[in-house]
Amino acid sequence: MPTQCDSIIRYVLRDEALTRGLGDIEARMLVEWLADWTELLSDAARTEDDAWSCVERLCRRGRAIGRFVQLWNDPFDRGAAIQLAASERFDWPLPASDMDPGDLMHHILTWENQHPGA
Repeated sequence: MPTQCDSIIRYVLRDEALTRGLGDIEARMLVEWLADWTELLSDAARTEDDAWSCVERLCRRGRAIGRFVQLWNDPFDRGAAIQLAASERFDWPLPASDMDPGDLMHHILTWENQHPGA
């Protein structure tokens, strides 16, 4: 019997905008991170509406993180990446130089896990 969490995770997995423009490694990391947080948020939510609201915000953040990684990967788009980070109020430290996209995604998601709600 499907649970509330199952339908919300299906929603996350079907959101192609989350991984658009990312390499396989970065996309996999982002989707796994979102799925893990979706389970936690769904289990902790008081109502189904609360769960959906939290997960929609999480997915928006995930899309922005993915877009940042994509922009940072192109040196000509670094300014746009910094502007996106500022407009999204990302609190994690910006990379000091070139970074492999997979390493950058890992760095960002690790920081996000260590600073939930920041």
